[in-house]
Amino acid sequence: MTATHAINPLRELVEEFRQTEKQVRLGGGTKAIDRQHEKGRLTARERIELLVDGPEVFQELGLWAAHKMYAEHGGAPAAGVVTGIGRIHGRPHMVIANDATVKAGAFFPMTCKKIIRAQTIAMMARLPLVYLVDSAGVFLPLQEDVFPDTDDFGRIFRNNAVISAAGIPQIAAIMGYCVAGGGYLP
Repeated sequence: MTATHAINPLRELVEEFRQTEKQVRLGGGTKAIDRQHEKGRLTARERIELLVDGPEVFQELGLWAAHKMYAEHGGAPAAGVVTGIGRIHGRPHMVIANDATVKAGAFFPMTCKKIIRAQTIAMMARLPLVYLVDSAGVFLPLQEDVFPDTDDFGRIFRNNAVISAAGIPQIAAIMGYCVAGGGYLP
């Protein structure tokens, strides 16, 4: 086998990866994005782009969370939430934005874990947190899997209290739906 033959499969894998990444970044897909725009709302990624100092200063975390999970429920690309570190007025912040194009921003079990991971990083680095809330609350068909563990929904609120006690600023901007637990964010 020559080097040329070995490169072609690698290029194909890289191209497949890039195409899948584009799909994941579309969240619930183009129709869901169109519905969000018809309501006069931006998507989570559009909101973040306007919030941070520029697209090059936002480092998304956990893009592949929940990849190929929850297929029986239509999937949850990026776990239905965009998290990452971005500069706002020159200062790094942790941004957590519900993706309303994915099941109206509902919380899946992996959504909770992804948010908790973002909060943990913010606590360790003492980064201010910005929550962009647009969520229908817990994804009801999986609600029994969202609450019972230390790395699930209740831990998010516990972390809010710990972060507040540590003097790390938090702010929540309500961008759309704010049902149930979303109403308890700082």
